[in-house]
Amino acid sequence: MKVTAWNNGKHHKSGAGYGIKISLIDRDRYFKKSWESIYLKLPNGVDAEINTYKASFWNDSCRELISKEIGKWFIDYKKAPWHFGSPPKFHMSSNSERHFVLHEKEI
Repeated sequence: MKVTAWNNGKHHKSGAGYGIKISLIDRDRYFKKSWESIYLKLPNGVDAEINTYKASFWNDSCRELISKEIGKWFIDYKKAPWHFGSPPKFHMSSNSERHFVLHEKEI
């Protein structure tokens, strides 16, 4: 699935406020409302546990997987900050229930 880098407008060096945005179709296809969290393997080998048991993930406008580990990877690998309106896009795959992989190469 295609995912888009996301930031809440505050570029913290700690990685806080960063995440990836999932399309509505992919959220409904690959995620379950009963899950409290998912695990995302980042390209640097870090496994981030990310909360999905929140109303904002399941509404029609947000759908972000938010984690300082994602933000730290963006920053460390020069993926962030990005030019306004031009966030990088990546491929993310599911390798088992609740387990996903974010691929390094931008699309």
